[in-house]
Amino acid sequence: MRIVIATPAARGSHKGNRVTALRWAGHLRALGHRVALADAWDGAPCDLLVALHATKSHASVLRWREVRPEAPLVVGMAGTDLYQDLPASPEARRSLALATRVTVLQARGLEALPPEIRPRARVIEQSAQAAPPTPPPQGVFRACLLAHVRAVKDAFLAAAAARRLPAGSRVQIAHLGAALDADAAPAARAEMAANPRYLWMGEHRRREALSVLAGSQLLVITSRLEGGSNALSEAVAAGVPVLSTRIDGTVGLLGPDHPGYFPVGDDRALAGLLLRAEQEPAFLAGLRRSTARARPLVEPAREREAWRRLLGELFPA
Repeated sequence: MRIVIATPAARGSHKGNRVTALRWAGHLRALGHRVALADAWDGAPCDLLVALHATKSHASVLRWREVRPEAPLVVGMAGTDLYQDLPASPEARRSLALATRVTVLQARGLEALPPEIRPRARVIEQSAQAAPPTPPPQGVFRACLLAHVRAVKDAFLAAAAARRLPAGSRVQIAHLGAALDADAAPAARAEMAANPRYLWMGEHRRREALSVLAGSQLLVITSRLEGGSNALSEAVAAGVPVLSTRIDGTVGLLGPDHPGYFPVGDDRALAGLLLRAEQEPAFLAGLRRSTARARPLVEPAREREAWRRLLGELFPA
């Protein structure tokens, strides 16, 4: 079968949508299909279009339906279109209406969809594999932040939390991610100069970033919203405990009772959790156990099987 995945994140990008599209392509190829990635569907012959991001891939969805009105169409919901665009975006709603199937990245994503769309929606959690760890410098308690510097990620919240820690704390925020907002790079450099606990490492190759994560004591997620974080799945796969804002993208994978949640935008609460993780071995162990419970959800074989089942629904034997 020939499949095109349309994604708004261009070739060479390290954005989450590109990472997701590449991983999906790998699973689909492993299932025996020919897969091409494109910024938009240009009319190339194929049997199935997978449009990642209901809003940004809306033009591809419309063109597909005009040319192939009866052919299967999968729309993959990302974080911003699910939790930000959908309530106000006619493009996102139209993409969903035209889709044969809709995918979300964690179970709570179903609740964000309009009720009439949910019967056509499927949960496909993002899988990950652990990288060899790069340990922190001696004496450093490293809290890794894998997030591009843009408003929705609220990345400087972790730096603000680190400023609240007592002088004797060993916590360092190791922030890996590209500066996507216009003033992001100067702001990150200024924060690093003023805050010895904050290290902005910029954008790295994915394998290098995952190695830093795997060697860290914690992953910190500060996002205001997520459809489903690649970094979260990668931390679960690597056995790295997670502190996160209480958002659906995290709760949908780790569950509502995970002990590492803090309110969106609350640097004081995050500082308290960082200090507990550093100073209370029992708390850190509890975070690790809670994070590890999600490990079966991020197994690559599980994600591949979810795609196999979905294709079976679209193309019954």
